[in-house]
Amino acid sequence: MKFSTYEDWQFDARDKDERAGAVRWRQEEESSRYDYRTIRLRLEELREVRSTRDPRQLMFYYDEGIHGNTGGMGTPSLYRQASTGTKQLISDYIHELAGGLEQLAEVDSATFSRERKLDFFRRVQQAFGRSALMLSGAGSMGPFHLGVSSALWEQGVLPEIVSGASAGAITAAILCTHRDDELTELLQPERLRQTFTTLFDHEQQHRSDQLSADDVREIIETWIPDMTFGDAYEHTGRYLNVSVSPSEVHQQSRTLNPVISPNVYIKETLMATSAVPGVLPPVRLAARSYTGRRIPYVKSRQWVDGSVTDDLPRARLRRVYGCNFFITSQANPMVLWALQDPNASDPISQAVNIGQSAYKEWCRATYPFAMRAVRNIYPFNVMTRMWFGVMTQDYTADVNIIPRKRFLDPTRVLAKLPPEQSMSLVEEGRNASWRHLERISNCTQVGRRLHHIIEGLETPAS
Repeated sequence: MKFSTYEDWQFDARDKDERAGAVRWRQEEESSRYDYRTIRLRLEELREVRSTRDPRQLMFYYDEGIHGNTGGMGTPSLYRQASTGTKQLISDYIHELAGGLEQLAEVDSATFSRERKLDFFRRVQQAFGRSALMLSGAGSMGPFHLGVSSALWEQGVLPEIVSGASAGAITAAILCTHRDDELTELLQPERLRQTFTTLFDHEQQHRSDQLSADDVREIIETWIPDMTFGDAYEHTGRYLNVSVSPSEVHQQSRTLNPVISPNVYIKETLMATSAVPGVLPPVRLAARSYTGRRIPYVKSRQWVDGSVTDDLPRARLRRVYGCNFFITSQANPMVLWALQDPNASDPISQAVNIGQSAYKEWCRATYPFAMRAVRNIYPFNVMTRMWFGVMTQDYTADVNIIPRKRFLDPTRVLAKLPPEQSMSLVEEGRNASWRHLERISNCTQVGRRLHHIIEGLETPAS
């Protein structure tokens, strides 16, 4: 069943939980799925420390260590019993953790200086970890990502770290190149419909039913201002990360972002990550020089579709930003049909997961031998590397938001969609997100509070 708003979905979910007994399950602390005794003890300790109003005691509590899976409270199965959340004990503990951090942030500067607060909160953030949204390659299903992003944005749980590959990179760039007020306007349904209509009218001027390089360029020009990765971060405070794959055999894929490549221009990067091998031509990247000129970036290389080698760049986001909680909007038509829930407990799903894991390991083991056999035979060397890249990637995350339709006609992967179909995919993305929002909110609440506190301390009011 589809709903027009999150509030409508919540009303229906509460009714279902009430009838299924899930509301009672939420109130009962006991469960074999997590260590409720430890969580109860920690909650009581934290409430007692907070009641003393002694910031030194409170700092000591956090210095003992906090993380999102204390006592197993982040276990995915704890969010399957009820549609509207998990155990109330877990929600109460997370709320208390976030409240204690806010309490410390409000301590007067005579007791704790701004510098000491910044040092403390940065250290806690590093220990706790950060969250990231990863938007997969999607082809013509790209509007699904806009729906997911819209749902997260409306509920205030959109991470400040966003990655994208191919079509997902365009949505990631929309999120990371527009300020909060601009983004709110852009994601309005009527505004989205107008943009889709304008783009489709322009695309129809070309005779082909499939997207061309010119069509992709026009999509990027319509949505994305001309910025570098560094500009985008300065403008919005959000970190854009875009995966690109090399068109040569002996080069490595990259994830461009404001930390590693602040001077690289976003538009050329989006053209590169959207360049489906064999369909759209490879692209050279561009950067802003120290004199302000637009110059080639690594001019000896060309780049193609980022989803081929690094659809979800989890390892790089973990290394650069310290991320340890990942949300993915997964709409990659190349793998969507074969995806399984990595946390599924039924025997059939577990058997399929074991089989897929074994096949990935076999591919990794045979890759060096296959490449050795075709290393000097173009284009088979490039195609072999890409095939093994696709087959050995991990396409799931902690939270997986996936469309209902798993099979897409291969001839429609890069099809030009009428505005009605694009809006239908946006609505599907929104609906698919709503059942995950409680878990996302709980698992990111402490991280979001830390981010806002640090942001406020780094830019004090004048």
